[in-house]
Amino acid sequence: MFSAQDQAPFSEDAARRKRVAHAAILVASLGYFVDIYDLLLFSIVRVASLQSLGFSGEALTSSGIYLLNVQMIGLLVGGIVWGILADKKGRLYVLFGSIFMYSVANIANGFVHSIEGYAFWRFIAGFGLAGELGAGITLVAELMPKEKRGYATTIIASVGVSGAVVGYFIAQFFDWRTCFFIGGGLGLSLLLLRVGVAESGMFDKTKVDTVSRGNFLALFTKGRFLKYMRCIIIGLPLWFVVGILITFSPEFGKALNIQGEVKAGAAVACCYGGLVIGDILSGLISQYLKSRVKVVYIYLFLSMLCIVVYFLSRDTSLFNFYLICFVMGISVGYWVIFMTIATEQFGTNLRATVTTTVPNFVRGAVVPMTLLFQYLRGVFDGSLVASGIAVGLICLVLAFWALYHMQDTFSKDLDYVEV
Repeated sequence: MFSAQDQAPFSEDAARRKRVAHAAILVASLGYFVDIYDLLLFSIVRVASLQSLGFSGEALTSSGIYLLNVQMIGLLVGGIVWGILADKKGRLYVLFGSIFMYSVANIANGFVHSIEGYAFWRFIAGFGLAGELGAGITLVAELMPKEKRGYATTIIASVGVSGAVVGYFIAQFFDWRTCFFIGGGLGLSLLLLRVGVAESGMFDKTKVDTVSRGNFLALFTKGRFLKYMRCIIIGLPLWFVVGILITFSPEFGKALNIQGEVKAGAAVACCYGGLVIGDILSGLISQYLKSRVKVVYIYLFLSMLCIVVYFLSRDTSLFNFYLICFVMGISVGYWVIFMTIATEQFGTNLRATVTTTVPNFVRGAVVPMTLLFQYLRGVFDGSLVASGIAVGLICLVLAFWALYHMQDTFSKDLDYVEV
């Protein structure tokens, strides 16, 4: 038996680890909140900002797609760079470095007066936004007990996606330039919360090993590459909904003859309001079922149903259309599970690289999605609805295929390396 004096160091160490984990959850949650605010802010203020720069008519759509693609390319490039750095330099290095970069970029975005300047700062912001979530999720997953990390990632996701809802309401009261200033200011304020956050012990152990860390090319061996691609593909339907159906909801509203003017910002707020609920439920259901894969199956079937309803909403009221956007947000609220699956699939020396690149490749998949969407519009005589259905069908089929071959990783021990 241990005496009370003998047990004291153990209880103090446990209390310290608990405080460190809670601090990491707080910073990662608020960091993701600002991340989503800034990431979706462009979708919310796209029309107003481009109109103030002198664009109108079809140019609002074409210029909007151009800027969205530039931002997503920044996410793709940044995801690779930040992911490698997180495994080489540390999770905290990337967590705070990325927050600083996207905060400065969004403040600068508020000063642009040309499409070229807008595109440049959207790229830099996208590059910065690529690092925070992956580093935060990896850090928290490695600090938490394996039976409880699902709860931690659920908190991060549910707090984070609410940033889009807050962004919509802020945009109702402030000019689009001020909205970018607010986002940048929130990010810089977050840097003050770094006190109390410590590096992952699992990462610290790899620093004294001879194992290679952050080797992105190591993911391209046969077994790892297929597993890596499956992690990416299961997230495609989510960003098809957000990047296509919600971002271009004003255009779809006209094509579907919705009774009223559809506002992109309102559609984003409704969708992300649903995503908050969806993420909370998916995390809790996963803990109850003790499975990640089963939950994603449930959500993919729900999202397929909601996408069908979206395209069948012709001539419906504006209220009903926004309600569909809300429910569709719930149906794709498996982002927390998607991220947790990616984190749990690989060893400590590649984990941050995977966790950072996977969501950004999914976000970046909006680029080929929009290109395919635009191409199919020509094939289908300019029909937004027909091309949207085709792209959505491709995304869903690929996601079901990837999930069928996915290993369930609930309660998997993460203290290992890839060799």
